[in-house]
Amino acid sequence: MGYDLTGKIVSIGETVQRSATFKTREFVVETNEDINGRTITNFVKFQTVQDRTNILDRFKSGDGVKVLFNIKGSKWEKNGQTNYITNLDAWRIEQVSMGGSAGPVDAPPAFSPDPESQQGIADDLPF
Repeated sequence: MGYDLTGKIVSIGETVQRSATFKTREFVVETNEDINGRTITNFVKFQTVQDRTNILDRFKSGDGVKVLFNIKGSKWEKNGQTNYITNLDAWRIEQVSMGGSAGPVDAPPAFSPDPESQQGIADDLPF
């Protein structure tokens, strides 16, 4: 199941090589929500992994973004203690103006057919 969150980037970390075959990069997004007339500010930390770490190269602090992400959880035991960790794994980041969406940064250009090539095609829509 995927989730999304819209806000403003406040921090972008460096790529960290965790092992010979695994790398991560963290970033933080500030978001505000109105709860009973009070504005609550949240700072949400995400991570990108592997080849997705480079999608952050297109952004800087202050940019408005929509982050699409999955929630990942893991469990491990050490010295008789059970520990749990939850990660918000971002898999796509879209540039937005803080008043509306400007579209995905990594999306191909939208297709718009040439009106001249559409001549002679019957419009068979019932409305």
